[in-house]
Amino acid sequence: MVLTNGIYMAIMLPSGESGGIAMIVRTRIFELCDGRYHNLSELAMAMGISVSQIYRVREGKRRINQKFIVGAIKAFPEHRLEELFYLVPEPEKQAIEEKEKVAVLG
Repeated sequence: MVLTNGIYMAIMLPSGESGGIAMIVRTRIFELCDGRYHNLSELAMAMGISVSQIYRVREGKRRINQKFIVGAIKAFPEHRLEELFYLVPEPEKQAIEEKEKVAVLG
């Protein structure tokens, strides 16, 4: 299941009794743009989004949304989706789940 409200995108993967593992979407576009786009302004123009959104995603201050994904596909049409994006466990939810396991075991 994908949850999105324009700012946040996460994916819940099935996982036993816990109801799922929260995953967040990360991108490789900043590594791929070296040599192709000289600055964030050029990248933003190619993606059709604001420079501030790209900057915030790069700095980890904003999560990737649908508009960012569509823009990345436009800016890097020679790359497959799985080359542009990948999933990692959501740190906050993962930390809470670990604390709950310790509390149950303790």
